Parts: sequence; structure tokens; C-alpha cells
Amino acid sequence: MEQLSMIYLWLKAGHVIFVIFWMAGLFMLPRFFVYHQESETGSAEEVRWIEREARLRKIILTPSLIAVWLFGIAIATTGQWWSGGWLHAKLLFVILLTGYHGWMVSYSKKLASGTRRLSGKALRLLNEVPGLAAAVIVVLAIVKPF
Repeated sequence: MEQLSMIYLWLKAGHVIFVIFWMAGLFMLPRFFVYHQESETGSAEEVRWIEREARLRKIILTPSLIAVWLFGIAIATTGQWWSGGWLHAKLLFVILLTGYHGWMVSYSKKLASGTRRLSGKALRLLNEVPGLAAAVIVVLAIVKPF
């Protein structure tokens, strides 16, 4: 039983570490988009933003997302949390945040191809989504209100 407790703590530590990485990336990418859109189309600066966005996606965002899900599933299984209503609500918000991640990746690729559909203001507002989702997710995970 002691070994299972230690495994649980290591899984939890891994989960928190990769959540921090994932959230950092989700905060950075829309800010990159603002600067990207403010750069001149076809300029060297735009090329640099395209490269930065791609590296952020490939090195931080996507690997962190995968790790968050793997560690989270392992924690829920090890801790036998699957029947908790709070976990179902948390999963809903994590799924929505994962969808937001996917949309951001898609928008990054559109920007790279020259499509600029959103304003800087809209992108700045979208930058608030991960923070709001994180607040709800943390309350659900820590307080476990139901």
C-alpha cells in the first residue's frame, strides 16, 4: 500500500508539472498571434513568428497536453476517482481546454498560411480562456465540491 501511495504522489507531481508547462504555452501562443498579426505580411519578422509558434506547439504545447492526459488518467485510476462528480466536471473543462488547444494550433497554421481572421483585441480576449478554465479546474480538483 505504501508503494501505491508513492506512485500516486509521483503521478500527481508529473501531472502538475505538465499542467504548468501546458498552461504556459496556452498563455504564450495567443500573445504570439497578436505580435504575428502586427508584423508585415511576408516580412522576416513574420517568418520568425511562424517559426516561434511552430516550436512552441511542437516542443511545449502538444507534448505537455499528452503528458497531462496520461498522468491525469493514471491519477484517476490509481486514486479510484472515476465515480466522483467533481472529476466528471473537471474532465468537461479539461476537454474544453483541449478543444481550445486544438483551435489554437489550427489558428496558428492559418496564420502561417497568411489567413488573419481575428483582430488583436479578439486574440487578447482569447488569452483569458486558459486562466478562467484553470481556476475552475483547480477548484474542482482541490475542493471537490460534489
